[in-house]
Amino acid sequence: MTRIAWLPEPTKHRQKARFFAAITQAAGGGQALSAVAVSGKGFPETTARAVDCLNRAKRKPRSPWGKAAKLAFLKGRYNFARRWFAAHPDHIALCWQGLTGTRRAVMLAAQDAGAARLFAELSPLPGYLTLDPKGVNAEGSVPQHPAHYADIPPDAELLDKIKSQFESRTARRSDVAQSNDAAPDEPYIFVPLQVPDDSQMILFAGWVGSATGFIAALAKASAALPDGWHLRLKEHPSAKVKLTDQINAAIASGARIVLDNQTDSFAQVAASRAVLTVNSSMGLQAMFWDKPVITTGDSFYAIPGIADHAGSADALAQALQNAPNAGFDADLRARFLTWLATRYYIPQTDAGFDTARIAARLKGDL
Repeated sequence: MTRIAWLPEPTKHRQKARFFAAITQAAGGGQALSAVAVSGKGFPETTARAVDCLNRAKRKPRSPWGKAAKLAFLKGRYNFARRWFAAHPDHIALCWQGLTGTRRAVMLAAQDAGAARLFAELSPLPGYLTLDPKGVNAEGSVPQHPAHYADIPPDAELLDKIKSQFESRTARRSDVAQSNDAAPDEPYIFVPLQVPDDSQMILFAGWVGSATGFIAALAKASAALPDGWHLRLKEHPSAKVKLTDQINAAIASGARIVLDNQTDSFAQVAASRAVLTVNSSMGLQAMFWDKPVITTGDSFYAIPGIADHAGSADALAQALQNAPNAGFDADLRARFLTWLATRYYIPQTDAGFDTARIAARLKGDL
C-alpha cells in the first residue's frame, strides 16, 4: 500500500496541514518526517546535492562560518532523508513547494532513493491548489506543447465562474493600495511587479536576473513603445523590499513608465492592452480578461499561442514595438485554462478537497 511521508509546515499554516491530511487520507495513511533529523553518514551525491540546495537558498549566510554550518546541515538532512526513503520504499515524499533549502534537500534525497514525490503549492486560480509529481512553477509537469490541449473541450461557463472569483491581494504596505478608482483609458501595458526575494524571482527570472534587473530592462525597452503608449507598473502588495526609488529614478531619466501603486490590480489588468511580467501568476490570471501576455522569465504558461516570451533585451523591445498587434490563440488558451481547472489543479471547497483528483495524482495521472 502506498503511503505518504510529508515534511510538516508551521502550525499557523492550517490550509497546508488540511491539504496534507487530505492527501494522506487518499493514500491510505502516512507519517510526518522529522524536521530536524540529520545523518552524518553520506552518499557520493551528498556534497553536490547540498551545494545545490545552498545555492538556491532564499537567505544565504554571509559569513564563511555560516555557510559551512548551513552546508553541513543540508548534508545531514539529505543523508537522513535518503536513508529513510531507501528503508521505506512504499512511501511518497510530500512537501510544500520544495524549491529551496532543506525542503529541496529532502526531495532530492527521496528522488535519489527511488521514491515517488509530490510537490504542493498554491495556485493562480482561486479555489484550487497545486499537486505535482515533478515540481512547481516552471519546474512542474504542465505540458509545454500546444498539441497536448487539442482534445480538451473548452468550458466557457467554468472559466467565467473562475474569473468572477478573482480578488486583488490585500495590500500590506501603506504606500500600496487596491482602490476602486477607474484605471485610465489610455494605451498601456500593465506590469505587475513581483516580490523581489520570492523564489519565482530568485530561481526563474531568466535573463533579467532580478527585480531590479527587470525594471532596468523595462526602462530601456520602453523607448520602443508606440507613440502614446506607456508601461504601467504596480509594486507587489506584499513586497517588503520597495522598488519605488528605482522606478521613480527611471521615470525621471525619461523612461516611458507610470507607477500606479493605488489602483486595483485587476482594474489595471482590465483596462490594459496587454500584461507584461517576469513570470507572475497575474500573467495567467490576465488571460481571463483576454489580454495578450508577455513573459521575460521562466514560466509554465508561456506556451506558443497562449503567451509570448521575450527571451532577451532585443526581443522585449520588439514585443513592445509590436504591442498594438499583440495577440493570442483564443481557442487554444481556453482549452489550456480549462485543462488547468479540470485536470491539473486540485479544487478546494468548504467541504474539503477533490479526493478523486488527489487519488489520480497519487497514481501519477495528470
